[in-house]
Amino acid sequence: MAHTQGRRVRDVRIVGVRTLWHTVGDGEFYCADCGGDRNYRRRTGRRRIVVLGLPVLPRGPVAPVVECTSCHGRFGTEVLDHPTTTRFSAMLRDAVHTVALAVLAAGGTEARPVRQAAVGAVRAAGYTDCSEEQLVTMIEALAADTGRHPGARRDTAPGPLDPPREITWEESTGTSLAIELHEALEPLAPHLAPAGRENILLQGARIAVADGPYRPAERAVLETVGRALMIGPEDTARLLAAIRTPS
Repeated sequence: MAHTQGRRVRDVRIVGVRTLWHTVGDGEFYCADCGGDRNYRRRTGRRRIVVLGLPVLPRGPVAPVVECTSCHGRFGTEVLDHPTTTRFSAMLRDAVHTVALAVLAAGGTEARPVRQAAVGAVRAAGYTDCSEEQLVTMIEALAADTGRHPGARRDTAPGPLDPPREITWEESTGTSLAIELHEALEPLAPHLAPAGRENILLQGARIAVADGPYRPAERAVLETVGRALMIGPEDTARLLAAIRTPS
């Protein structure tokens, strides 16, 4: 019996299957095991039957992996879809900045409380050197590009039977800012918890009501923000209703 057991141990050591890895790329990613940004190696592998430590017969490929160079943990390549901490911070900062500009473009920059609220939100997001003058300059550049004053209301020429209508915020500021709003928020939304998505919307709402109740164009902007952040219409309405005009 002892002789048979010894032979089995030798067989296990003599013959086995090993995965031979080959590095095909590298970069930086967020390692969940380390809890921070780390360098990685993207690796592909093929299994082979090993005899006496030497690979002899191929057994086929294995799924590619991402290997952390610090902890050597291996993950599926889908981990690269998650932004690094540095990239996430930049995305969040840009999102708040874009929302602030969109609200200002819709409601105007004349009221100082609105400008102060916008600057406070943008600075808190990471643009610590942001000033009222910088935001106003950006809004004026948008106005020059579209030929219309931010927050202004204008009725389009109606037909003989059509009542006048107020132009939409996209029409008043041009489509470029609306596009930027979607581009800034939609990639970020899947990586935010519900409370984080709501917080971005609420920051925009506080800017809008800093000088009084929501204007129709401001509300339209904030509803667009809610959709881009994957917040349902009912939840968006609830959140906007919760933000009151300062007394």
